[in-house]
Amino acid sequence: MVSLEDVMPTADTPASHASPRSTRTVQKATLSVMTLAVMNITAVVSLRGLPAEATYGLTSAFYYIFAAVFFLIPVSIVAAELATGWPQKGGVFRWVGESFGPRMGFLAIFLVWVESTIWFPTVLTFGAVALAFIGPDHKWDSALAANKFYTIIIVLAVYWVATFVALRGLKSAATIAKWGGIVGTIIPAAILIVLGFVYFFSGKPLQVTMAWSDLIPDFSNFNNLVLAAGIFLFYAGMEMNAIHVKEIDNPSRNYPLAILISSVATVAIFVLGTLAIAFIIPSSQINLVQSLLISYNDFFSFLGLNWLSPIIAIALAFGVLGSVTVWVAGPSSALVVVGRAGYLPPFFQKLNEHGAPSHILIVQGLIVTFLSVMFVVLPSVQAAYQILSQLTVTLYLIMYLLMFAAAIRLRYSEPETPRPYRVPFGGFGMWLFAGVGFLGSLIAFVLSFVPPSQIAVGSPSTYVWILIAGNIVFVAIPLIIYALRKPHWQTREGTADFEPFNWQRDGRAPGVRTAMQGTHPEH
Repeated sequence: MVSLEDVMPTADTPASHASPRSTRTVQKATLSVMTLAVMNITAVVSLRGLPAEATYGLTSAFYYIFAAVFFLIPVSIVAAELATGWPQKGGVFRWVGESFGPRMGFLAIFLVWVESTIWFPTVLTFGAVALAFIGPDHKWDSALAANKFYTIIIVLAVYWVATFVALRGLKSAATIAKWGGIVGTIIPAAILIVLGFVYFFSGKPLQVTMAWSDLIPDFSNFNNLVLAAGIFLFYAGMEMNAIHVKEIDNPSRNYPLAILISSVATVAIFVLGTLAIAFIIPSSQINLVQSLLISYNDFFSFLGLNWLSPIIAIALAFGVLGSVTVWVAGPSSALVVVGRAGYLPPFFQKLNEHGAPSHILIVQGLIVTFLSVMFVVLPSVQAAYQILSQLTVTLYLIMYLLMFAAAIRLRYSEPETPRPYRVPFGGFGMWLFAGVGFLGSLIAFVLSFVPPSQIAVGSPSTYVWILIAGNIVFVAIPLIIYALRKPHWQTREGTADFEPFNWQRDGRAPGVRTAMQGTHPEH
């Protein structure tokens, strides 16, 4: 769904070895407002999560808008300042490390990698379901899609194919990623929305009520908020495109405009796509894994276009392959860039002849294989899908909490660092946008641990303990690696290619101002 540069800007962006305080070369604008807006849309939009929110009916629109205001827009605005103020290699590792030191920076970049690793079984499950629905008998297709052993076989087969492509280098995945996004996401999304409108205006009975009273959720029922926490991850990834703020003319005006356009379009796609599913499938019958494909089948059957169902299924499966291929390559390449600067053991710094982090990719594949086997252990594919999805959400949100906190602190610790783009409204604006994003992320993080009443997840206590244990383990791993790091982990090539932090250059502690700096964040 995204270009390789969007997924992994830190690995491909040349490091500038001049001080960040020095005058930077002025780069001619290469992106229009609409181009950047479209890039943001393709970076964020995915269809596989729509059934989860379709269980809410019209109330889902409220949650989408809430998450956009409290997460999507803050992430986009804050990441743009961080990306232009600290454009050197490292991405979120650089941003968090400048503020809180390399330990927290390494935690942040590791969470991006491990979050994407845990995400693979869930998105590939969706791909396996899509492949199952290319058959002529939909009842047989549904039974096949629900078969756990079929799911594991397809998940692992597609994942290891994507890994093989990634081992050929980042450029090998570019074509698959581009066409996967167009054919597997953008076109199917447009078709789903059109089908929903046609069905709505046909006069057929809707499976969801459309009264204004249904728009606002029932806050007295705490369980209604649980699945909504997953919407935050729908919008994750916008920070990857913040690197392009330097390539747009008059960024102070045009970047927020591009964010506004892409945010409105993204929310519209999610709201209308979700309602399309809710129009034709009763809430009690919605399945997180299968309902998107079933919706297409029912719409096409209503229009007498059943022959289109297998085509859509193939398109969605191809979109999954494109998305997985680029995300297999991107975060792993980002992690190895940081690791070669002395933060990973030599074994994990290994690059093959194509420049791909071969050992990290193999270890990642083993983790994905282990997590996929969970589909056999847990009560159902749907339960495993929900648990892994929520673990992905919580880990990614920890990274975002670190990012928002770092952005606020850097306004005070490094007020003189040039920022070609600044969050609007000065210091107040930073507290507003980063504060809202931090608060929204924290609320979503807490809600993610509550078992959703709308979905069968087996034992609720087991569900919660798996999530708690998963967060503890995956947060502890990078902290242990950092504590055990050795001097010989730092390679000459990695050191030469990785610029030191500003606080290292200045001889001060992370997040602490030097005596010559001002005391106001807008100094």
